[in-house]
Amino acid sequence: MRRAWIVIALLLLTACSPSSSYVKGEVVSCDSIPQDKSFTGGVKMDCLDRSEGAQLGGLRGPMVVNVWGSWCGPCKEEMPYLRSFYEKAKGKVALIGVDVEEATFDDGRQFVERNGITWPNLYDPDGRSRKYFGMGVPVTWFIAADGSVAGKKIGVIKNEAELITLTEKYLGVRV
Repeated sequence: MRRAWIVIALLLLTACSPSSSYVKGEVVSCDSIPQDKSFTGGVKMDCLDRSEGAQLGGLRGPMVVNVWGSWCGPCKEEMPYLRSFYEKAKGKVALIGVDVEEATFDDGRQFVERNGITWPNLYDPDGRSRKYFGMGVPVTWFIAADGSVAGKKIGVIKNEAELITLTEKYLGVRV
């Protein structure tokens, strides 16, 4: 009888737990980031894969830039929407991340792997990008083809439809 109760308890516990939506991420090279390589004098960020990154002022769109930190709860909440957007937007709109103010380099790398991130991410351990992106995370920037800021969304992206709508509004690109 005791065994039956244990089996029932385990079944109830597993039935009430959310289904796993774990998608393994990968720290990727920043070679694909569209940028004007002749741009100098701005804020330069390394890539989270420890390779050469980009000059923030040299970024060229159409591009969506999501600024995040592994320590930011709302940043984790919006990752599924960014993942889905990335799959649909490939070849139309670049997506990059900027990992800010991490306690250690590995914190950002682990966040990428645990949250299914497969797009390039710049690494900003000391907040230098704040000169370019301002304060607060999460924030999502929309960069036009000429490198100008076409728009921004302060705060968490609430769903994929919102991100698609903002991309179409600011960048004029249908996703």
